[in-house]
Amino acid sequence: MAHRAPLIIENHTPQWSRFFEEEYQRLKIALPEPHFQIEHIGSTAVPGLAAKPIIDLILGAPSLAAIEERIPALEALGYEYIARHEAIMPQRRFLAWPLTRPRRFHLHGVVQGESFWNDKIAFRDALRADTALAQGYEKLKRQLAAQYGDDREGYTDAKTGFIVAVIQRARESAA
Repeated sequence: MAHRAPLIIENHTPQWSRFFEEEYQRLKIALPEPHFQIEHIGSTAVPGLAAKPIIDLILGAPSLAAIEERIPALEALGYEYIARHEAIMPQRRFLAWPLTRPRRFHLHGVVQGESFWNDKIAFRDALRADTALAQGYEKLKRQLAAQYGDDREGYTDAKTGFIVAVIQRARESAA
């Protein structure tokens, strides 16, 4: 069943970076470097950008099997492994913290260097580098949150065209 809480876009707060740093330190124990890399992604990773108040982290690993081996350690830290999301995104292992809502962290475990990893990093970096682009994205998110209310899937689908265009421009610039 889909989560049906209203979509709330909050003004940016520097706390989001602090929350990421604190969680990064906690996760490093369960996910030792250099085998795993953790990055802050999504709108909360872009200074000045309004966002849903959930910190998205991307966990890069050499394989999905390496991530799966660490799921018990992540569960010991209070994360919930949500396997049903793999039906939609088989290339990702998804976990959330805390076990009860509202969530503070979404952890997306993927193979580092594959498209999911590269696209999320490219999108974040493009927004960080271009204030006008980030402002346009914020305007779109606020409009869509008002339009879609508690329909998270509709909201996410409606942002896709914008996100894909930004990632495509980033790929073209890198080539």
